[in-house]
Amino acid sequence: MLPPATIDGRKRVVIENITPSVDGGRFNAKRCIGDRVAVEADIFIDGHDVLRCVVMHRKQGESRWNEEEMTALGNDHWQATFEAAEIGVYEYSITAWPDAFLTWRHDLSRWTARDDVVVALKVGAGLIDEASHRARGADARTLRGWKARLDAEGDPMAFRAQALDEGLASLAARHADRRYAVTAEPVLAVTVDPPRAGFSAWYEMFPRSAGKSRAHGTFADVEATLPYVAAMGFDVLYLPPIHPIGITKRKGRNNALKTSRGDPGSPWAIGAAAGGHAAIHPELGTAAEFRRLLDAARGRGLEVALDIAFQTSPDHPYVTGHPAWFGHRPDGSIRYAENPPKKYEDIYPFNFETEDWKRLWEELLHVFVHWIDLGVTIFRVDNPHTKPYPMWEWIIGEVKREHPEVLFLSEAFTRPHPMHRLAKLGFSQSYTYFAWRNTKEELTEYFTELSQDASRDYLRPNVWPNTPDILTEYLQSGLRPAFIARLVLAGTLSSNYGIYGPAFELMEHVPRAPGSEEYLDSEKYEIKAWDRDRADSLRPIIARVNAIRRANQALHRNERLRFHDIDNPELICYSKSTEDFGNVILTIVNLDPVNPQSGWTELELADLGLTVVNAFEVHDLLTDARYLWQGPRNFVELRPNDLPAHIFRVEVLPVITRAP
Repeated sequence: MLPPATIDGRKRVVIENITPSVDGGRFNAKRCIGDRVAVEADIFIDGHDVLRCVVMHRKQGESRWNEEEMTALGNDHWQATFEAAEIGVYEYSITAWPDAFLTWRHDLSRWTARDDVVVALKVGAGLIDEASHRARGADARTLRGWKARLDAEGDPMAFRAQALDEGLASLAARHADRRYAVTAEPVLAVTVDPPRAGFSAWYEMFPRSAGKSRAHGTFADVEATLPYVAAMGFDVLYLPPIHPIGITKRKGRNNALKTSRGDPGSPWAIGAAAGGHAAIHPELGTAAEFRRLLDAARGRGLEVALDIAFQTSPDHPYVTGHPAWFGHRPDGSIRYAENPPKKYEDIYPFNFETEDWKRLWEELLHVFVHWIDLGVTIFRVDNPHTKPYPMWEWIIGEVKREHPEVLFLSEAFTRPHPMHRLAKLGFSQSYTYFAWRNTKEELTEYFTELSQDASRDYLRPNVWPNTPDILTEYLQSGLRPAFIARLVLAGTLSSNYGIYGPAFELMEHVPRAPGSEEYLDSEKYEIKAWDRDRADSLRPIIARVNAIRRANQALHRNERLRFHDIDNPELICYSKSTEDFGNVILTIVNLDPVNPQSGWTELELADLGLTVVNAFEVHDLLTDARYLWQGPRNFVELRPNDLPAHIFRVEVLPVITRAP
């Protein structure tokens, strides 16, 4: 029996373990504009042929492939990089082949006996002749000249030295014999996003609480708060839903089943007589005023992110216009949302198993398109893990095909597999479990996973110490030092982070009930009159942390996060650095919000770009204090009522040598 016709037995190269590759190419990896995409693989062949390997890459839609020569890193592992120069999708693969000329050149350099060299030169002349037929113009003429030189009578050892000429090797490489090249399949892809996908600081605020009283806020009031938000150094202003809010079964203060006069309801109970997901709450303003807010925000370096929650109030136009989009009880009534024992009578979930699912998907895509047309480029998506994964893949794909600049944040506090699936499907950033990781062991394990695991190719963490739904026990009991510690951790462990304000900077910490993570008098159900100018506000420290983040490139990425030992379980120590160690940030945080803690570091000096002979200065960017350190062991003490953290910039001092 003959071998299968689909196999070409002359193609012997093996290409394995390509990275980045998400589920074997089923999903795209992620990078930001300006990044260099490092493609690596294990590549080998039977025998001793010398391989050549190239990474092929192109912007999706282009016909011509660009090539980058790969470098052997040892143990059959190869690497090359290409620049993600534009927003959009890039395709890439690897092609490798046994290079007959390089194999011949390698062997020629090892032959020493005259007779062996004579034979080798004749073989080389034949290879060069073949290359000359693949070449054109001057290259072809030069190669023919080399063939003639190797065929000439004379001293073979002198010809051997000439044949090892680097210029000849470069010329032959341009016209290599690729007949037996192997190209990896399938072609892989990387989605290239705007810089804010990789580095951002988010500030969440309810627009209806933007005013200075309990009167319903407006877009003009939000515009008036832009200087406040921008001065703290944020670059994304995230607004919960801005749509009309239903009346039927509206919840009162503290999620009460009965409302009092003037209760505004939950913004997530979307839809009323004034419209649904494409409408604006009349008391906030008009579409023109919303556009003006977007423009004013961009003028201050801010992008406005909009919440998208695919659910409705009982008063949403979809309820009467498309009743088949909802689930029904045996009595014919529409089923409201439940998470036993909790009931959400003011919210109707969609029934994604409806026979009319295609029109439902199309309508939900239109919701995004509507707001994109108004100028929104960032969306925070509420509970995407409770909607079909294929729908998200389709919607995000359709949106990014026309608007590759648009970003999606997945608010899925759920099990790891659903969270990761959403990231693979195209969500640009993902909420994390950070709020519930408090001990040194928990933080170290979790952020090592986020920064070093293969998931870093597709899951970009966005960490939040608080949200309107999450007031952790740590913040409830730790007061000011706890808030500062969590701020520093969020802002330095992750390149993307956010806070729910003004609750965060004003240190709101009283729960609705013991053991609850719900706020007492939650802003989800009432309009707040925040005293943003309060003397004890954390505004200055927030502004300082954000200024430090912006000024230090090491904090703009996650993959070079490294944890260092320190001999106190209440102190956590970690660093981030640029690849060339031109910027190195070392952060130490006291996790105990009550007691002073001290300890000795055991720094991995190589992770800081240092050696044991380096004396170095650590410059505390929070306080401007400077300390002279030497070697891995250095003493640290942090008093939470002063500041519970150091953010050090490591500055190497010149080595002074004395003249003999």
